Amino acid sequence: MESIPNRLSRRKWIKSCGGSALAALLPCSSLTAAGIPASTPDWERPLFHLVERIPEAQMIESIELLCRAGHTFVRIRSAQGVVGLSPTKQIEHFIPIFRDLVAPHFIGRDARELETLVDEVYRKNYKLAGQALWCPVAYIDQCIMDLLGRAAGIPAGELMGGVIRSEIPVYLSGSGRETTAEEEVAVYEQGVAHTGAKAVKFKIGGRMSRNRDAHPGRTETLIRLARKRLSEDIVLYADANGSYDAATAIGIGRELENLGYGFFEEPCPWQEYSETRQVASALDIPIAAGEQDSNLWGFCWMMEQGMFDIVQPDLNYNGGFVRAARVARMARAFGLPIVPHNTQTGPASVHMLQFAACTPNTGTFMEYPWRKPQQTESWYSPNFIVQGGALQVPDGPGLGLEIDPDFIVGAELLVKVVT
Repeated sequence: MESIPNRLSRRKWIKSCGGSALAALLPCSSLTAAGIPASTPDWERPLFHLVERIPEAQMIESIELLCRAGHTFVRIRSAQGVVGLSPTKQIEHFIPIFRDLVAPHFIGRDARELETLVDEVYRKNYKLAGQALWCPVAYIDQCIMDLLGRAAGIPAGELMGGVIRSEIPVYLSGSGRETTAEEEVAVYEQGVAHTGAKAVKFKIGGRMSRNRDAHPGRTETLIRLARKRLSEDIVLYADANGSYDAATAIGIGRELENLGYGFFEEPCPWQEYSETRQVASALDIPIAAGEQDSNLWGFCWMMEQGMFDIVQPDLNYNGGFVRAARVARMARAFGLPIVPHNTQTGPASVHMLQFAACTPNTGTFMEYPWRKPQQTESWYSPNFIVQGGALQVPDGPGLGLEIDPDFIVGAELLVKVVT
């Protein structure tokens, strides 16, 4: 592939490719040994080769959804006696889909066929595509990776291509819009001092607000005060959560450029692709987007159009490790970094850590929410504390998260699907 030396020349290069970019960057062979159709895009070709990595089949015998003290988990048992256990994100609205449509699809199947299973469950339920489908799929995908890693005795990152980094630098996020600009900057001054983080992201605008600020003048005051109060060594990002139309976003973006911000996230409502493309074309600051998206063809189209410079699929909303790795592979073809959207902390951050540990084209910092001093609880290990601006990647088998069996024994059983 032709080298793409920097962000601006990459945009020009993508545009010069026009409609040929897909064919040039994502070639499809005419036939594969597995009989994959010639029209299959490159990102759907096998990634992890799990059958080759794990000699013994792992036939899924049961899938359970558990809840304890506000924490939810998926637990999967194989007929061969291996158990995977993984935290989930929000699940309450998706329980019927998890129970009735997604979990039964995986029962009785070989967990090593994960990539095929993810594609099949989509084809059976494609009219539900979006978070309602992909979050339940993600929770099972992530738990299967824990199970398979434990079966093989290696970290999930090794199964997903090989661990290439043992610690993950993070940027602090999770800021709100209910505070004044002064209060919000103070929160992250404390965060930087407490964690040693080298990057921070602030929320600006009013969230899908049609150009209205959360409080009059808050955004302009916030972005300037943050640059003044935080060290020049701290990288600053801004997330608009779709607050602006293109014209307003361009004006805000130029102010961010003048202040040296590192990226401008989701300047326009996420489905208004033409608006975001206008912003990306007009500004030099890198545009970050993709957290709400779950259409792989859509991701590729957005990359081809030069719509963003930093790709941000959510490891849950987009459907789990398999589909995030596919987005990462297509991003590599376009010379783009991937920085998954992440709202999970503590033990639930294992998914982000394992993904970042094995993905070559991650950005400099991964996202990690922070609002108050970090706390740990006795029911899990390791401690998932940000120190020196980074988190250590657990190196145990599977996700590397160890949960006290007594904590799980006391959990409420929300769903159980068995063979």
